[in-house]
Amino acid sequence: MNNATEQIKQSLIEVETEAEHLLLARHQLVENDRMRNENREAVTMLRKRARATKTSVSSPFESIMKEIEGLESRPLVKEVCTTCGNHDSKENTWMMFPGAGVFARMPFHAAHTILEKDQEKLDYESKKLQSYVKEKSLLLSDKGVLADKISPDVVRSLVTLTEKPK
Repeated sequence: MNNATEQIKQSLIEVETEAEHLLLARHQLVENDRMRNENREAVTMLRKRARATKTSVSSPFESIMKEIEGLESRPLVKEVCTTCGNHDSKENTWMMFPGAGVFARMPFHAAHTILEKDQEKLDYESKKLQSYVKEKSLLLSDKGVLADKISPDVVRSLVTLTEKPK
């Protein structure tokens, strides 16, 4: 084959591979968002069940002061969960583990703790995937693949945008 033809063939293979990686990352991002929403709904239901939200739970100091005002036999320090509040944390609740399709009965506090840690992990994974999608989009734009739809300068300006921390 001709050298120019070989170079075109190689560049098409590279572009196709990068585009496939981009599409896979976008699909994974959609699945991750679906799991994050389901997890968020589960945490919200547990908070409602505990009749507490993060904003309505009294601070640990207020809770401790109410308990020790009249009773001196109680311990001076008591850990108060921001999700459970004064809910009985040893009360059992049913939880289905994702991917396994198995229901398990476990303590209320353990269930919401697991879900909140999973939510943090899913948030981290989503941000990582979003960065990956931006990187692949910029790479494909630099190769001129998206030039007929969107100019490379517009894609570059959108990809390099960053959010300021609050």
